[in-house]
Amino acid sequence: MVRVEHVLDSWKTVRQDTAAAVEEFPAGDLDYRPTPELMTFREIARHILDASHALTGMLLAGDEDFTAPDFRERLKRHMRGLDAGAGAPELAAALRDSLEERTKRLAAQPAEFFSHIVTRFDGQKVTRLEMVQTIKEHELTHRAQLFMYLRLKGMVPATTRRRLAKQAGK
Repeated sequence: MVRVEHVLDSWKTVRQDTAAAVEEFPAGDLDYRPTPELMTFREIARHILDASHALTGMLLAGDEDFTAPDFRERLKRHMRGLDAGAGAPELAAALRDSLEERTKRLAAQPAEFFSHIVTRFDGQKVTRLEMVQTIKEHELTHRAQLFMYLRLKGMVPATTRRRLAKQAGK
């Protein structure tokens, strides 16, 4: 059985590394993109913020069908509203604040909340807890993109630095 606390705690760890990547990326390069068809570093970070905040907002508001034709409009109602040109400090703070607020609200929900079935955007029927896990996995995918951009700038992501430090301490 997957526990709600475990999912939320692991998401907090993921988010800390996402926010750290935003803070560590060169401030003047937030609009960097490796090729023209890819999102910029800032756009990816904003997408992580907007998607996670809005999707959890919809879950908390009782939305059950993420395939409905007005999905995008309902999603927009739950976005943070951070300025598109926000700098790294504001974006990192918004990422941290958003997840802190959402995980606090999610943790306060009764067990029945998480076992309720919803229709995910791909048409799959999942529990709300599985939907939260999907949102976390979405962030992991895009966090990997942020890490790749860091690497392309010659920087080492926090997760790798921790692993290397642990190995050096053995």
